Amino acid sequence: MNEMTAKEGSLSEIESEVIALFVRMADVLSLPRSVGELYGILFISSEPLCLDDCRLRLNISKGSTSQGLKILRSFGAIRTVYIPGDRKDYYVAETSLRKIAAGFASEQIQPHVVSGKDRIERIRELLDAYEAADKDEVIDKVDLLENWQRRAGKTLPIILKLIGN
Repeated sequence: MNEMTAKEGSLSEIESEVIALFVRMADVLSLPRSVGELYGILFISSEPLCLDDCRLRLNISKGSTSQGLKILRSFGAIRTVYIPGDRKDYYVAETSLRKIAAGFASEQIQPHVVSGKDRIERIRELLDAYEAADKDEVIDKVDLLENWQRRAGKTLPIILKLIGN
């Protein structure tokens, strides 16, 4: 382990503030707290950190650390770097907002847009057998949902292109 892990669980005031900022962002995006903590410690670190370095510095479980790193890797918020002579994976934070936003959109948002289309098709099938007095209102609302779905399906690829995916 490198020198940083010697200070197990102790963070400087600036590290704590940066981590708190990213924890809040993770919360806004409905991501686990550990994702914000991990990105924060990797963002502020001047050197790459391995899983154990992150875990010890943040005083979080190995499972939370592993899962958080996996999530961050999935949308390109961190990348693995090679440290000569060491078999562990070391990580650094991606600092390009464009790359992070594009990765997040394609990994976290786009699948929901696709599954939403399937769900609306299923709702349409259910409407055939729907026999309530408000059927016309429900049809109008399903039409509205379908319109939103169509717009999202057209807009998301444009947004992804604009942010560099």
